[in-house]
Amino acid sequence: MKIKMKESSKRAKCQCGKTKDPNGNCDGSHANTNRIIKSILFTLVIFAGSVFYANATSLVKENKIDVKESTVFWKGHKVTGSHEGEINVASGSLLFENKKLTGGEVIIDMNSLVCTDLTGEYKGKLEGHLKSDDFFSVSKFPRATLKIVKVSLVNENTYECMAELNIKGHTEEVYFNTTIKKNGALTKLKIDRTKFNVKYGSGSFFKGLGDNMIYDEFDLVINLSF
Repeated sequence: MKIKMKESSKRAKCQCGKTKDPNGNCDGSHANTNRIIKSILFTLVIFAGSVFYANATSLVKENKIDVKESTVFWKGHKVTGSHEGEINVASGSLLFENKKLTGGEVIIDMNSLVCTDLTGEYKGKLEGHLKSDDFFSVSKFPRATLKIVKVSLVNENTYECMAELNIKGHTEEVYFNTTIKKNGALTKLKIDRTKFNVKYGSGSFFKGLGDNMIYDEFDLVINLSF
């Protein structure tokens, strides 16, 4: 006696695992699943592209300093008056993110130090003395560096900066404001030379100097072009 198999068991299976109907058709559920997966993948691709674009547009921009157009003025004070001059920027750059200052570094050529308020013999003597071991030991330390490591916005164009200043092999933190306008940056700061082992003529370390005393702080005005 033959047992008649159920009709449904004879029907062909679809690729989704379901039994086709008597007309050989499937309900299309596997196609729907494929469409959903493709839609999810497409959405992920669009999202990843958007994230990449957002990150790309906020990349840090490095602006090289134009050393020929940049200037650094110095001024030192003593009991009987003052002397001033210039010194050259050797190289450097400023870092910006979304057009906002975030950091930078300026390298100063100590050999370029000149006095501008004296002429002739006295000018040469002062410049030589400032480059000697009494002051900046330029032959041993030909470069000074100012590296901006922390920046906070004060207003639209002005930033409060904390930087590491290296002079004569000594590094100290210094604080100052920098104003950014177009392709320029202006900074004014006072430096205590004794923190960098420049103690010649300092009333903080030597007594009885009288009119020969030189004040510890000197002024810098840094005008950078980039």
